[in-house]
Amino acid sequence: MSAIEIVAVSKVYAGGVRAVSDVSLAIADGEFIVLVGPSGCGKSTLLRMIAGLESISSGTVAIGSRVVNEVDPAARNIAMVFQNYALYPHMSVYDNLAYGLRNRGVPKADIDARVAEAARMLEIQPFLDRKPKQLSGGQRQRVAMGRAIVRKPDAFLFDEPLSNLDAKLRVSMRGEIRQLQRRLGVTSVYVTHDQLEAMTLADRIVVLNSGRIEQVGRPLDVYHTPASTFVASFIGSPAMNLADAEVAGGCVAIGGREVASGVTGIADGKLTVGLRAEDIQPAASGAGVPFAVRYIEELGAQRLVHGSVEGRHLTMALSPDLPLADEIRVTVAADRLHFFDAESGRRMARPAHAPAGR
Repeated sequence: MSAIEIVAVSKVYAGGVRAVSDVSLAIADGEFIVLVGPSGCGKSTLLRMIAGLESISSGTVAIGSRVVNEVDPAARNIAMVFQNYALYPHMSVYDNLAYGLRNRGVPKADIDARVAEAARMLEIQPFLDRKPKQLSGGQRQRVAMGRAIVRKPDAFLFDEPLSNLDAKLRVSMRGEIRQLQRRLGVTSVYVTHDQLEAMTLADRIVVLNSGRIEQVGRPLDVYHTPASTFVASFIGSPAMNLADAEVAGGCVAIGGREVASGVTGIADGKLTVGLRAEDIQPAASGAGVPFAVRYIEELGAQRLVHGSVEGRHLTMALSPDLPLADEIRVTVAADRLHFFDAESGRRMARPAHAPAGR
């Protein structure tokens, strides 16, 4: 097991296309890091540079105490789990698991022991004699993980390994991967575009945007204190509500209507205000501001109510037991509001004593 140190790494393709720009990240030994962001943000490119499958234009990648920029992928002692499983179709499950060890000259007794241990951990013992085509998608993904485990690598690299699975299987496999990583304690870097996957798996999330890091932090810290409007709109389901607003004398107005008062630590002026769906609540009769209901998503334990305040679209999360009308009145507590610079989109700093969301 090893820490991974990424220092000022960039990747520039032919024609000056910059996929990754000056990324630095320290990953602790045994930590589970998830790289998340939209398509084209550079997360897979960064993972492939760690693996050695992409050259590094500038900067350094170190695994343990060794800089690996010029080290062949096979010599980095990392194991990669791919989206498409990358299993040999003509080989049995046992042979798929054993193949890499045989190539490294591992004695047969050790191979048998490692394969048996991985098969037990992943509950694929009954499938060792089968070919990949005889397995379900979830079983194939377990075999792909088993092939990584038997190598006893310094680090696991996962490149969107669950994207080919159906929704129900993705949920169960997420839990299996997290439990497995905790049991083995192997440093892991996981790439996904699914923010829910990132929230449930990671020790820390790295949010990438256009080849740069927007924010690094523990999942709930990133959720409750997004560093920018990009992070606020990407992390969370539903995404954080964002609206143009104005602060004057501690009062916040959206579309000219006051929605909250008692705000401290924010200078008067125009900005972007953010609020989570669960932080908009029905107001007592006659209080609050009018919220025009447009449509409702029934999710069982929760109901998402989509509507608008002064023409600005907002989503609120409510209990399904609460009665609704075409228009209701809602309220927002000042300490649940998030404030972002209107031009840069970056989170606005507030004094330590001032409420700043959760």
